Amino acid sequence: MAAMLRFSANLGMLFTEVDFLERFAAAKQAGFAAVEYPFPYAYEVEQLRALLEAQGLTQVLLNLPAGNWEQGERGIACQPDRRGEFQDGVGRALEYARGLGCPMLNCLAGSAPGLSPERAFQTLVDNLQFAARELAAAGVRLLIEPINTRDMPGFFLCRSAQALAVCEAVGSPNLWLQYDVYHMQVMEGDLTATIEKCWDRIAHFQVADNPGRHEPGSGEIAYPFLLRQIERLGRVRGGGAGWIGCEYRPRTTTLAGLSWLDPFR
Repeated sequence: MAAMLRFSANLGMLFTEVDFLERFAAAKQAGFAAVEYPFPYAYEVEQLRALLEAQGLTQVLLNLPAGNWEQGERGIACQPDRRGEFQDGVGRALEYARGLGCPMLNCLAGSAPGLSPERAFQTLVDNLQFAARELAAAGVRLLIEPINTRDMPGFFLCRSAQALAVCEAVGSPNLWLQYDVYHMQVMEGDLTATIEKCWDRIAHFQVADNPGRHEPGSGEIAYPFLLRQIERLGRVRGGGAGWIGCEYRPRTTTLAGLSWLDPFR
């Protein structure tokens, strides 16, 4: 049976040997048919669309604006005094999603310094309800991503069960889970069972190994087994991720580390 797994190159981490605008061609030459990257906002929509079209690439994922990244912010969706900024960011992200044909936008929850967990949770829920409605009207899926608190200390959304609880509280059919295998290995492990439990909410996977966040196969995660389990769940239960994002730091060069993908192509 042909493999069902499809892999997207995360241009935020892969092909950093060249300038960002040159990574589209590099991804295509390496055999990728799709790309993702965190933030497009430093570039014009038309410029990015031209790069995608020139290489015949699909844009599968972008993040909502996440505050001041250079100053350490990793999302603002939990902060009640920045709701207006969050809502403006949703509108800006939708402009890019429409212009690039991107079907999914990921919301980074960020941290909630000085807030009670209850208030941070409710603020996140309120913001996600707004975003889910806006994105649904445009035919775009809204995703949330639990991230480990070792790499991002204080990050509010950090476990898969917590993400499912947020989805339940938001109550929208247009809120989905981005399951980053690396982050969840750091936070909770038990990957196979957890993915199966979350399956009906997962719209996108991202992969990297641990420790080091390098190529799958470089560390402790049994990726050949895990990816075949994801493939099996897709056949048995349907749905699931259309693309699996390669979001890892190559140990040497990007091309030198791509051989792990050979069994799945």
